[in-house]
Amino acid sequence: MTIIEARLAVLSLITGLAVLTIAQAQERKVKREDLPPAVEKTVAAQSQGATIKGFSTEVEGGKTLYEVELTVNGHGKDISMDKDGKIVEVEEEVAMDSLPPEVKAGLTKAAGTGTITEVESLTKGGKLVAYEADVKNGSKHSEVQVGPNGNKLAHEE
Repeated sequence: MTIIEARLAVLSLITGLAVLTIAQAQERKVKREDLPPAVEKTVAAQSQGATIKGFSTEVEGGKTLYEVELTVNGHGKDISMDKDGKIVEVEEEVAMDSLPPEVKAGLTKAAGTGTITEVESLTKGGKLVAYEADVKNGSKHSEVQVGPNGNKLAHEE
């Protein structure tokens, strides 16, 4: 095998692994009847008074998570659970004008010249860990996050 062939083989392997990793991280739509019983129990409790928009599943860090997408009092709320029905993460849409001033300032600074189109609170393990904003800058969309105090995060949540 020549050096070029060896390099091509390594590059092909890396590309294949990258594609596999991306495919595993993608959400897959599921039906309610396909949810594990413990997940169904949590969904029933959490969706009272809400409209269920759909269900999905994905593998993160080797663990299967189930997500229910809800509309509660006119705003979006996504709840992720493990196979035992334990809530892992909640993303809930919040109005920009309802945020503390330091959070508004932090998100605005992080967005730079972009326009903030939507803000969500991010709760993990029952604790508010971040606020996440969708930002539109021309035709491009991105996300920015700040901590509950409006400061830049050391790592994305």
